[in-house]
Amino acid sequence: MNPVLILHGWGSCAKNWDRVKELLENQGCKVFVPDLPGFGETPPPPKPWSVDDYTDWVKDFCEKNNLSQIFLLGHSFGGSVAVKFSIKYPKRIKKLILVDSAGIRRKRLKKEIQKKVAHFLNNFSFLPFYGFVRKIAYKILFRHSDYLLTEGVMKETYLNVIKEDISNIFSNISVPTLLIWGKKDNITPLRHAHFMKEKISGVELEIIPNVKHNPHREAPEILSEKVLNFIKPR
Repeated sequence: MNPVLILHGWGSCAKNWDRVKELLENQGCKVFVPDLPGFGETPPPPKPWSVDDYTDWVKDFCEKNNLSQIFLLGHSFGGSVAVKFSIKYPKRIKKLILVDSAGIRRKRLKKEIQKKVAHFLNNFSFLPFYGFVRKIAYKILFRHSDYLLTEGVMKETYLNVIKEDISNIFSNISVPTLLIWGKKDNITPLRHAHFMKEKISGVELEIIPNVKHNPHREAPEILSEKVLNFIKPR
């Protein structure tokens, strides 16, 4: 069986996928779950990255580990990277699994305002009380956001990521694809899965009841079973 490469979400890391990795490997899979740059034990990139930069990093990871053809699973932010990778390198992908994937960001005015304010405030770092003002502004604008949890170059990287809408490229996916979604996801809501289902040819959709955005932690056994059913020979 081809190896499984898992790309975790923003603010997550490889260890959060340990249970899924264990369950898949118990069924004979060889599973790779790297910490993406800026997360877990992998240092941040030298400059602010985009989704495309992470896509190139995944290509380098595959080459370094002799992964010529893989089952690729992407969760949340990792789903955006997986989508771009599968379109750019379709011959490397046996099958694609998107779990509560991000990437649909159209009409999200709040995100655009956050980005512009962050850039604006960064231009006035020399002023007295800058740190205090910025802290208050960020708490108001970025509550419930991963931005406050990032540091250094990852702040600009986060802004690069959230401004990119990839909803216009889902139709370019040419590999067999499975969508797995938590029915109660309030971060990438179920309607996003239905949008992708309309755009991706031949895609399958599996919905997990009573699960939110992180099925790998909320229901790893169910998630692993659905992945195995999709990737095993038919």
